Amino acid sequence: MSHPALIVAKFGGTSVADYEAMNRSADIVLSRSDVKVVVLSASAGVTNLLVSLSEVQSEETRQALLHDLGRIQYAIVDRLQAATVIRAEIARIIENIAQLSIRASESPSAELTDEMVSHGELLSTLLFTEILRERKVSAQWFDVRRVMKTNNNFGRAEPDLAQLTDLSRTQLLPLVAESLVITQGFIGCEENGLTTTLGRGGSDYTAALLGEALQAQRIDIWTDVPGIYTTDPRVVPEAVRIDEITFEEAAEMATFGAKVLHPATLLPAVRNDIPVFVGSSKAPEVGGTLVDNQTCHQPLFRAVTLRRRQTLLTLHSLNMLHARGFLAEVFAILARHNISVDLITTSEVSIALTLDTTGSTSAKGSLLTQGLLTELSSLCRVEVEEGLSLVALIGNRLEEARGVGKEVFGVLNPFNLRMICYGASSHNLCFLMPESEAEDAVRCLHRHLFR
Repeated sequence: MSHPALIVAKFGGTSVADYEAMNRSADIVLSRSDVKVVVLSASAGVTNLLVSLSEVQSEETRQALLHDLGRIQYAIVDRLQAATVIRAEIARIIENIAQLSIRASESPSAELTDEMVSHGELLSTLLFTEILRERKVSAQWFDVRRVMKTNNNFGRAEPDLAQLTDLSRTQLLPLVAESLVITQGFIGCEENGLTTTLGRGGSDYTAALLGEALQAQRIDIWTDVPGIYTTDPRVVPEAVRIDEITFEEAAEMATFGAKVLHPATLLPAVRNDIPVFVGSSKAPEVGGTLVDNQTCHQPLFRAVTLRRRQTLLTLHSLNMLHARGFLAEVFAILARHNISVDLITTSEVSIALTLDTTGSTSAKGSLLTQGLLTELSSLCRVEVEEGLSLVALIGNRLEEARGVGKEVFGVLNPFNLRMICYGASSHNLCFLMPESEAEDAVRCLHRHLFR
C-alpha cells in the first residue's frame, strides 16, 4: 500500500555539481508538492577526489586534492546570501577530511576509506539545504545514518531492511509530515557506529530503499540524461529514449552497464511495485522514462549495453574430468574472498568466469588479491585476462525467438568474442570482448537491430 502523496526524489552528482545545478534541482523539488524526501549524491567529481585522498601518500598531492575539493564546494558557498555559518561548517568538514587522509596514508583501511568518501554527500546536502532555506522553504537536513543501518562490509555494505523500515517510520516519517527532508545517498552506519558505503551508484539504492520504507507512490531519479536510451548516446548518438520499460528490462540494462540506474536500485521498487521515473535535471520539461511492472510494448530487442573493466578468469584442471565437487571448491574459495562471480561457462577441464570491477570503490579496482590467486593456484592452473568489456543485448523472450543467433552473430562476425553467455535468461545475450573493440560492436549491433 503506497503513501497517497509521497515521492522520494534523488539527484545525482551532475544535478548538484554547482550553484546553478543545485538551483535547477531545487526548482524541480519545489514544483511538486508531493516530493517529501530528497536524496543527494556528492557534487560531481567530489567522490573521486575523496577516493584519491584516501590513497594519497604525498603531502603535496594531498594539498592539491584538498584545494580542488574546496574549490568545488566554496564556489557554491560564495553564491549564498548569508554564507558565514555554512562556510565555517564546510571548512570544518574539509579539515576533518585532511586529517582522515593523513591517517589513511599511515594506516590504510576500508573503514577509513568509507568514512572519507561519505563526506561528499554530507557536504552536498548541507549546501542544498541552505539553498532551499534561502528560498524560504521549510527544509530539514537529516543524517541518513540514523536509519540506514548496514552490515560491516565496508565499500559494499548491505542494509538491514527491518531496521531501516522501523527507524524510517519512527524518525523520518514525522519529519516528512512537517517539512521537506534533505538526506544523503550512498552512506550508512554499521552496528558499532562506523560509517559504511553502499558502493558506487548507491545513492539510487538509498532512494529506492527509503521509498520502500516510507511506502512512497513513486521514486524519481534525476540525472544528466532525460531517461533510459536504447544504448549510451555518447557511444551511439542515434540512440532513442525508451519512454516506458519494465522492471526486468531496466534491471538487466542496469546490471550489464547502463549507468542511468544502479543495478540494485530496482529491487526495493520491484518488491513493492513502486514506479521509478528517470529524467534530466537539466531539462525536466522534456520528460523521461517510467520504469514499471507492466508496459504496453515489450519488443524482442530493447537495448544494447556496455560494461567496461571486466576480468576473465580461466581455471584449468584435469580433476574436473568426470569428477564431482570441483566447482564447489572453486566457489568456496571465491566466497571466502568475498568475490561475486558474474558470468560463467564450463568445459570438461576448465571454467571461464568473469569478475566485474566497475563497482569497486578503490581507484585501483582489482578484485584479484594475491591471497585469492594463491589459493586458486593450489587447486588448478589459473589464467587472468584483463582489458575486456561486456556487451549485452537486452530483450524479451529471446529464447523463444527463431533466428536470433544468426541475426546477432552475423553482425558480430568481424569481432573477437572471448566468451558468450546465452540461455540462462530470456532477457539477455552477453559477449565478452577486448575493450578496444567493444564500442564498435555496440554501434554495429545498434545500427542493425534498432533501425
